[in-house]
Amino acid sequence: MLIEDNPGDAYLIEEHLEEFANFSYELKNVGTLNEALDILKKQRFDVILSDLSLPDSDGINTFFRIHNETPLIPIIILSGSNDEEIGAYSVEKGAHDFFVKGQTESRLLECINTMFHLT
Repeated sequence: MLIEDNPGDAYLIEEHLEEFANFSYELKNVGTLNEALDILKKQRFDVILSDLSLPDSDGINTFFRIHNETPLIPIIILSGSNDEEIGAYSVEKGAHDFFVKGQTESRLLECINTMFHLT
């Protein structure tokens, strides 16, 4: 699942996955945290990619709300901000990893590959 309200960012992530992923996947993109939480009650996902700044939630609380509802699903945070403190704090509190959008797409794919032992 991809939780991203910016269509341009969502498109770039999807395009990067299509071009470079060496695994099969199905991606569900939603634009708000509430929509994501509703879907997560009905459907299971292997991994959640989430922006922290959404129309209905902002900052580290976005991660906490997702993590509280789905503690067993790995969450990878995608942020437009290169805030190392938030990145380190979110990983300390249970996020699988933290990436800055537009700077780390190849590392994101490596992370997902490693999570599922695909490399």
